[in-house]
Amino acid sequence: MTKQIVLSEEALPPLPVYSQAVISGKTIYVSGNIGITKDMQIVEGGVQAQTRAALDNLTKVLKAAGVGRESVLKANVYLANLQRDFVPMNEVYLEYFPSNPPARTCIGVAALPLGADVEIECIAELP
Repeated sequence: MTKQIVLSEEALPPLPVYSQAVISGKTIYVSGNIGITKDMQIVEGGVQAQTRAALDNLTKVLKAAGVGRESVLKANVYLANLQRDFVPMNEVYLEYFPSNPPARTCIGVAALPLGADVEIECIAELP
């Protein structure tokens, strides 16, 4: 097996313990993205603003891998407060995947890095 590390200069830099994405064969595994600024601060505006920031960053990583959001096969969404944030997160999520959305799992978790409300990761495929 060979793997190719994806690094987008446009996207927020990853911590040293993981890659923004890894390509193996025709599959792209994109690491989780939270809604943060370049200064590693949570974006203001709650789960909707954080969802936009996370999906914008995820889009930049996909672009560096040579694809767009239409190539996403599966997304995993993690919410720190599932009951409160499921509906507002989905309102923003639908802006990014308006038709033919990928398969998805949404899970409520105890906590996310830096106190984020949402984290999103995905698996995509190269053409």
